Amino acid sequence: MESYIAVTFTADEENASMLGAMLMDMGFAGIEEKDQGAHTAAVLESLYDRAQADELFKRFGVKYTINTIQPQNWNAAWEASFQPVQVDDFACIRAKFHPVTEGVLHDIIVTPKMSFGTGHHATTYMMIAEMRTIDFSGKKVIDFGTGTGVLAILAERLGATEILAIDNDEWSIENAEENILVNCCKHIKVELAQQMVGNFQADVVLANINLNVIVANLQIIKEGMQSGGLVLFSGVLVQDQPAITIALKNAGFQIQKISDKNGWLLISTSIY
Repeated sequence: MESYIAVTFTADEENASMLGAMLMDMGFAGIEEKDQGAHTAAVLESLYDRAQADELFKRFGVKYTINTIQPQNWNAAWEASFQPVQVDDFACIRAKFHPVTEGVLHDIIVTPKMSFGTGHHATTYMMIAEMRTIDFSGKKVIDFGTGTGVLAILAERLGATEILAIDNDEWSIENAEENILVNCCKHIKVELAQQMVGNFQADVVLANINLNVIVANLQIIKEGMQSGGLVLFSGVLVQDQPAITIALKNAGFQIQKISDKNGWLLISTSIY
């Protein structure tokens, strides 16, 4: 398995959020927040562009260090620092080596590897919290950019009966399949794809990705949905609200609600 480049930098919350989004656009995944504003992001060695990284961090006036690491070493370090994430009394996202958290409705086990979606990031946290307000009973769901598969798993726990989990990263597909098995899910199909899958006629789409991917897939998302369907979008920075709002309205999405956390947006929309 290919080695990873781990990039570590220190920045305040606002700059860290913007840097994180831009690094993910460059192919990075598994951005981890450490103590005192330090953050580590990782990317496959073959995808790492040193000149592009230098330019990005120079633009923000942030210094960074890099290390080349083997995947198994990265996973061991990730596991050592991984802590459970609890979204009120609704859901707890934990690793299998953590004890069960009492008093939550949904206990979800996620193997903390390189895939995005452990609940630590504000975008995943907001998606989980918003899912509490949705009736998933008997619904068809697409989790677009599934990462660890946590949102797909939660959708099944909430009553969805047909779930398609999509990601363009083979590592994420492997990780999602493992987590789906561990959580004893029966209604989730995982698919490796570079874009949204059309003609599924979903009732609910969960799209926690980034602005560019969202905008590029708006039409196919719309085509793949039932009339009256609901779409949750996240992975978009607060500063990009005007751009995403215009793109959604032009594509025929009706915005129902916009919320934010730590500089990131969650946008609830519908199709009619």
